[in-house]
Amino acid sequence: MSQSSTYDHEVEPLPAYQEYPEKEMRERAHWFYRDIARRRSVREFDTRPIPREVIEQCLLAAGTAPSGANQQPWHFSVITDPDKKRQIRLAAEAEEREFYEHRAPEEWLDALAPLGTDASKPFLEEAPALIAIFAQKYGLNPDGSKYSHYYYPESVGIATGFLLAALHHAGLATLTHTPNPMKFLNEICDRPALERATILLVVGYPRDGCMVPVHGGVKKPLDEISSWF
Repeated sequence: MSQSSTYDHEVEPLPAYQEYPEKEMRERAHWFYRDIARRRSVREFDTRPIPREVIEQCLLAAGTAPSGANQQPWHFSVITDPDKKRQIRLAAEAEEREFYEHRAPEEWLDALAPLGTDASKPFLEEAPALIAIFAQKYGLNPDGSKYSHYYYPESVGIATGFLLAALHHAGLATLTHTPNPMKFLNEICDRPALERATILLVVGYPRDGCMVPVHGGVKKPLDEISSWF
């Protein structure tokens, strides 16, 4: 670390920044779009295990995400134990049955219809790994007192995007599963009450002959998702 009289906080030279010639910039931008556009949400998984190192490197990539005040208000619980995956499936399916049968408005059910989803979630047991993503609304000082985490929903959302991209780049398929509520994940994953589960990420290899909903591949064009001023 170096200290400069220009700053009133500790600073260092920008590390590892890499600028590219314009031609290469264009090529890299096009390549990344083509690659990430191949990603689809998968619900039919092979049971083959994933090397632990692969998941850990992807988690490290997620941990580089920017966050409010660099507080990094996230925790990733990786579940590969069959008994725990079974517990998660049973709890998630109970919540999903309540959702589909009682809580979901007709408009929401109509929106889900092209995806063919229902309360049955066999992929929660079939996929080799589940990653429960927890958001921390506040942290704890050594004396047990609380301090606020700023912009924690946005921060966890950014880290989740990093994780999805890293897992895809490693050649893995994913599904973002969001049973609501998800308090059962705190108990199963032994996480404190200060954390709230936001997403249950299903990770693995697509099963041979895997099929996906056509609707999931329909993305809005650039002129609908962006504007320039």
